[in-house]
This record gives sequence, structure tokens and C-alpha cells, in this order.
Amino acid sequence: MQLFREHTNIEGVDNINACYGGTNALFNTVQWIESSYWDGRYGMVVAGDIAVYAEGSARPTGGAGAVCMLIGPNAPLVLERGLRATHMTHVYDFYKPDMNSEYPVVDGPLTITSYLAALDTTYRRYKESLKRIEKCDFTIQHSSVYPIFHCPFTKLVQKSVARLHFNDFLNDQSHGDTSQWPDYLQQYRSLQLDETYTDRDLEKSFISVSRDYYKTRVEPSLEVVKRVGNMYTPSVYACLITLITQLPLESLLGSRVLLFSYGSGLASSMFSIRVTMDTESIAPLQQTLSENVDKLLNSRTELQPEKYVEMISSREKTHHLAPYIPTGNIEHLISDTWYLTNVDSRYRRFYDKTSNHYSNGVYEKK
Repeated sequence: MQLFREHTNIEGVDNINACYGGTNALFNTVQWIESSYWDGRYGMVVAGDIAVYAEGSARPTGGAGAVCMLIGPNAPLVLERGLRATHMTHVYDFYKPDMNSEYPVVDGPLTITSYLAALDTTYRRYKESLKRIEKCDFTIQHSSVYPIFHCPFTKLVQKSVARLHFNDFLNDQSHGDTSQWPDYLQQYRSLQLDETYTDRDLEKSFISVSRDYYKTRVEPSLEVVKRVGNMYTPSVYACLITLITQLPLESLLGSRVLLFSYGSGLASSMFSIRVTMDTESIAPLQQTLSENVDKLLNSRTELQPEKYVEMISSREKTHHLAPYIPTGNIEHLISDTWYLTNVDSRYRRFYDKTSNHYSNGVYEKK
């Protein structure tokens, strides 16, 4: 709340639900603007996280990031009304039961299966909603949509694209339409979705058949997550930003972006955004993002793995420590960055803001 100072007329609180929290905050904000309580103000959604893991194979996938979204009328990116499908259930796939540690407990195979099962369910429900509203059958490979996904690692996104193609394959089989699929896929026509989550041969077959689609429609959204790693709540929105910067303006205008958001535990939604046809509305957003995303990424400080391990070890020792005064160097922080100055014996946290003494090539001195 120190960010807002004397401005106390604020609606909304933190949304915390694994990697789904940012999406839930987005939905809450949009629903506030659509409600009778809206008083004309803009809404602001900030999705931010730090993904760190215990020593082991998962540690290199970690990352950190934040995405801020301004929500209001006449926007260049418009959430499509009625086109939202949600799936929630109870599963211990990825969770943090030990409050004395910031490391999660991860069941790797289960979290992949849970993710893909949520994708199957939300895709089916999204298609049902689209058919009800637009009176048409939707298939991923025959649409002009750009799908983007929550991305812990990019291989899972490629599996997800293959999975959507498998869903459409089974749907076509049920209607007796097999002409558009290669003959070698017919061995899978009698399978049920829940039988196939660990079927490597099937996965490889549909990755192969969807490879061109993945490269042209999905891979352009992955540049930031490739360079940053897992960001948890901002992940799918970082992909949205990347897509906007990578597509030519003429391809972006009027396009539909299909988003899949997933949070372990689990909560998931598939929904779509329509890009405006108004060049004067979308072009400035595209230009601003294009000019700044690479600059921000290139302004990062490169560290050797040994230094990273040392920093993580320090976090382990000071997690929930009180009283505590951080000893890190703040010289690398950009201007106007809030940082932790101390935690007192009652676990109260105190912050300060960097002075305008530093420029990283993106944010200059004022």
C-alpha cells in the first residue's frame, strides 16, 4: 500500500492461487468494470512471481517476472464475452506445504497429466461456447487463431498444441470425417482422452502432425519465456506480449488470441481475446512493447551459476527470518524500484525506493 500513499480509495486485494492468480485478478477486474459498481476508473492487474526450486533438475527452469495490464473501455485487446471455459479440481501436483521453505513440492508426472487434462476439458468447453455463440464448429488447425499457453517450459507448450490436434482428431473421427488426417493416425481413433496422457508414441505422432502449425502460430509467442524461464502468474501474459511484438501489424489486426491459463492445485481457464481492427489503437501498443521488451531483457545482469547458487543459499537461510536486515547490493536496481530494507522482530516488513541515480538503458534519469 506504500505505492498508493494518500490514495486509499482502492478496490481489490491480492489474488493468490498458484500460477492462476493473475488470471483470476484479470477476471475480477473485468467483472468489476462490467458491474453496477464501476465508477469510470481504470483497473490495473499486476501479475508477478519468483520461481525458485531446491537443488536438482527443476532449478534451471526457474525465473522471475511481472506483467502489468491496464483494464478499461475502448481497449486495443478485447476479452470476448461468453467465450470462457473453466476447469477446477483438487490435485496435489505442485504445492507448498512447508511455510518454512519457499520451495514447492512437485509431482512432475502428475502436474503434466493434470495440465493436459485441464487443457482437454477447457478446450472442449470453449468449443461448446463458441458453437453456441457463433453457430460454428471450431478446430484449431482450421482457424486463424493464435493459441498461447501458460508456459513452465516450452516443451510443454509443444505437447499442448499436439494435444489440441488430438482432440480435433477424435472429434472428427466421431463424425466419420477422416480425410484430413494421415493414415498412420488411425491406430489412435478408438482411444479415450484419459487413456493417453502417458502415451509417448501418440504424443510423438501428434507433435509431428502439428509441427508446422506450432512453428507458425505458437512459437512466435515464446521468445520471452525462453529467455526468462518459468514466471508462474505472468507466464501466459508474457506470451501475449511476445506475440504482439512478433506479428506484423497486418496479421495482428482483428486476430483472435486463444489463451490457456493453468495453476496447480488446480484451477484453469481457456478464453479468447480479439485484437481491435483500429490501427490507431493497436499500433502504439505494439510499438511501445517492441521498443522496450528487448531493451529490458538485454539490460539484465548476467551471473555465473555459482553466484546464483550462492544467492539461493542466502535466501534459504533468511527465509522467514526476523529480525532481519538484507545485505544485498542495490546498485543494479533501476530508478524508483521499491526494495526491502528490514524486517523487525514482529515480522513487519519495511521498504524504501531507489533514488534516481541509475540508468539501465531503458529507464533514464529524470
